[in-house]
Amino acid sequence: MTADAGTLHRPPTGSMLRREWFLAISALTSVIFLLQGPKLLALLANPFLLTLIFLWLFSVVLGSALAVVRHADHLAERLGEPYGTLILTLSITTMEVVAITAVMQHGENNPTLVRDTLFAVVMIILNGMVGLSLLFGAWRRHEQRHNLQGANAYLGVIVPLATLSMIMPNFTHPSGGPGYSTVQQSVLAFISVGLYGVFLMLQTGRHRGFFIDDTEEAMPQSRHAAHRGPLWWPIVMLLVYMSLVVFLVEQLAAPIDYFIETLRAPPALGGVIMAILVATPEAISAVRASVANHLQRSVNIFLGSVLSTIGLTVPAMLVISHLTGNPVILGLDHSSPIMLVLTLALSIITFSSGRTHLMQGAVHLVLFVAYFLLIFEA
Repeated sequence: MTADAGTLHRPPTGSMLRREWFLAISALTSVIFLLQGPKLLALLANPFLLTLIFLWLFSVVLGSALAVVRHADHLAERLGEPYGTLILTLSITTMEVVAITAVMQHGENNPTLVRDTLFAVVMIILNGMVGLSLLFGAWRRHEQRHNLQGANAYLGVIVPLATLSMIMPNFTHPSGGPGYSTVQQSVLAFISVGLYGVFLMLQTGRHRGFFIDDTEEAMPQSRHAAHRGPLWWPIVMLLVYMSLVVFLVEQLAAPIDYFIETLRAPPALGGVIMAILVATPEAISAVRASVANHLQRSVNIFLGSVLSTIGLTVPAMLVISHLTGNPVILGLDHSSPIMLVLTLALSIITFSSGRTHLMQGAVHLVLFVAYFLLIFEA
């Protein structure tokens, strides 16, 4: 007992420090752009340098985001569900708000950026992430099980919030366009935060068991064994990497704006890039959990991510919109509302039995491909 306690409180070893090799890359990139940022961003007119700078920043931001998720996962495994997943989703939501704000404040105003990012996150997670998780998980096992009550609780909040945020604005037309008036935005923000708060009370309180599967009962011991060490270490590293993401994503906003404004790329492309940044780390974590036959962990990750994105990102961006004077359009256009309704309906069907199989993953991936094909529609 004494030996275990000493192990848990031992200072970070050399191996722990070596695992943070990407921190040097993130820090060095931050220093370079802090000192030479204006000179580097002045080179964006050159297509080759534009691509090089974009790929450089995108790779470093994505790597830093992956490190955030890695340390959030360590905390998740130490604290157990649902608190661990809550830390993960809140970390990703924070990065998402920072990324969207940075792009909104850089260059010309893009009133549809919040909507495009929100829709892209929902499509990438509920179709791409869910499809890959179910497909890879079922490839090794005929069926996988999850807690039906937990999935129903998530979807019971996701469906109305998604409808109110992205479909209902098309039917209000306060100023002749797909948007909400100031009063309607305030009501939406209040509803979103209120429902998310009630959900957190349910998730961490009297119905905590909805989000824990029986197959995970033996997991905490193996998790603690795999990530022994001081609890403060992943907390500090998570905060350090998030600070670097906040700075670097502001630099990434310049090439993204240049792509959209100067090269006349589809405006939705900016939202897709932001969504890829925030969804990829969680996608990797969810797929790994599903392959390891911990589907409940995957369900908590992808449905929790969608819920936090709608329940927290939308209110945050509406507040920032009012403070900065940049208008926000939430209503989807073209074929997007149909894709959203189809995705939500399919998700309800997929998680309605408590069991998942190969076919369900394949169908979600088909919708994911269809979403990308429709991005470049007129």
